[in-house]
Amino acid sequence: MPRYRRVLLKLSGEALAGDQGFGIVPEAMKPICEEIIKLHRTGTQIAIVLGGGNIFRGLKGLTSGVDRVTGDYMGMLATVINGLALQDMLEKFGVSTRLMSSIPIVELYEPFIRRRAIRYLEESFIVIFAGGTGNPFFSTDTAAALRAAQINADVIVKGTRVDGVYERDPLAYPDAKKFDEITFSDVLTKSLKVMDASAIAMCRDNNIPIIVYNLHRTDALTRLVDGEPVGTIVKEEVNG
Repeated sequence: MPRYRRVLLKLSGEALAGDQGFGIVPEAMKPICEEIIKLHRTGTQIAIVLGGGNIFRGLKGLTSGVDRVTGDYMGMLATVINGLALQDMLEKFGVSTRLMSSIPIVELYEPFIRRRAIRYLEESFIVIFAGGTGNPFFSTDTAAALRAAQINADVIVKGTRVDGVYERDPLAYPDAKKFDEITFSDVLTKSLKVMDASAIAMCRDNNIPIIVYNLHRTDALTRLVDGEPVGTIVKEEVNG
């Protein structure tokens, strides 16, 4: 029996781009989908929030003269494109999904309705949330925290390029210290790059732990949901 019954998986848009760094690369998506499906087969309820940085990132638009609000909406639409791509590949593997978004496009997906999303999860659909929060000035990290609270998720699982939370970037500093456990307060005071501050505060206030793990490690997702010590767990209190 998995330790966590309902999981919200946060994926960056770059995860869909692989080494290319931009766009959508099916070869990069396939192993991610395979790991999600392994977890789904355990009976775990899975919701997913995607970023859009592989297509457009609102803050970067500022450097090219795009208005911040306009850029953020462009970024939200990028998450819709990623959501459609992920839904398509998951369903090619034979898994039933639902795509929901805070930005209405009725021809493509359903609007986000909390009770409907929960019902889909209970019926074993994988539910993909696109469109961020639907508002500018909020990141998809904050959207993940918000949706996790709304659907009563047991945990947020964030897939990254590294195997946890470090005091500084381990790809640039190989001697960087890794944290097996850390509190929300320490993440904020140390300015660690787990999720943005508003997302961390929302998870703390709603007592939703965050597990950061290496997205590309085989079976890591299933193991951490089973309760194995994979990656780094961020929670209100850590073991002494």
